[in-house]
Amino acid sequence: MPEISRFYGIVIKMFFKPKEHEPSHIHALYGEYIGVFDLKTHEMTDGDLPLKAQNLVKEWLCINESELQKMWDTQKIVKLPPLE
Repeated sequence: MPEISRFYGIVIKMFFKPKEHEPSHIHALYGEYIGVFDLKTHEMTDGDLPLKAQNLVKEWLCINESELQKMWDTQKIVKLPPLE
């Protein structure tokens, strides 16, 4: 799974289609925790990521929403800047 960004110990990754399924989403890993986030709603749809990490991922998603959807649609992964 290609890494898109890394910040505050959180690693953001995305699978390429057709291996993955709709709705468009990212995976956030934080230590032994993982969360799957919908790109459109920014909500965690699966996983056990702690609330503080969830909020950081949601903030990052808001900033990078259009770039992430473009990656999902084109299947071309690029690195995005971390949350500062």
